[in-house]
Amino acid sequence: MSTETYSPPTTTAPRPHVQAPDLEFIRRSRAASILADAEVMSRRHLIRIPRQLDWLIGVTIMPIMFLLLFRYIFADTVQATLPPGVDAVNYLVAGILVQGLVFGSMNTGLGLAMDAKEGLMDRFASLPMSRSAVVFGRILADMAIAIFTTTITIVVGLMVGFRPTTDILDWVAAIALMLLMAFTLAWMGAIVGLALKTVEAVNSIGFSIIFPLTFVSSTFINPDFLPGWLQGFAKNQPFTLMLDSVRGLLTGYPEVGNKPWWVAFYLLIALAVFVPVSLWMYERRVAEN
Repeated sequence: MSTETYSPPTTTAPRPHVQAPDLEFIRRSRAASILADAEVMSRRHLIRIPRQLDWLIGVTIMPIMFLLLFRYIFADTVQATLPPGVDAVNYLVAGILVQGLVFGSMNTGLGLAMDAKEGLMDRFASLPMSRSAVVFGRILADMAIAIFTTTITIVVGLMVGFRPTTDILDWVAAIALMLLMAFTLAWMGAIVGLALKTVEAVNSIGFSIIFPLTFVSSTFINPDFLPGWLQGFAKNQPFTLMLDSVRGLLTGYPEVGNKPWWVAFYLLIALAVFVPVSLWMYERRVAEN
């Protein structure tokens, strides 16, 4: 008598359908998360300003001081270097607007260096938030301050005789170009602040770079009247290209042509370099701490 082993029929159970992850949704969610975190960090920096009124006054006073100094002491000297029909006050105010934004770009580097000194970078790194939002939030706050100081400078300029001669579209283009410049230079300031170890070093090195670029340019005087050995640098350095574009848009002098488009193009290229470099340096700085 043989024993037959029973084997149940084998059936293959249908595999549950697994939906592929929506990568576009994930990217949008991550971008929204970074923006939300950056907004929180930005509000944190702005809320602290009432406790740092001396710093805010200092940031605001510097462009106004330059404006009043050159308006009432050096305006006649500047006028002698300009072509007939070009007003010295218009020339100076447009230059000081751009110069103030360039000086303000170092606030990001100084702020990051201060955060590192106070141990806040380590605290931020332990929070459940994107690390890129820390730098981005700092820059957004500094942009808000830059808009405030620029507005004050324009108001004071109008009070002392600044009379733009172009239309509203040129004004919009000039302001957009200045904000793009400020945003780009803030990321450069972040690189300086993350590369150096102390607030004092950031302040010293940063302004050692900024001062020659702003003063050996067309900020306060027609470069044709500089010493011959300085003219080539003053006329062709990037800051003069930016100054001439904004000044031309606001006052009609000099003729700008396609220059603002080239300036915007160069700024976007610089931004594409500065953003990833600064974020990488922030990651490295946090890892070192």
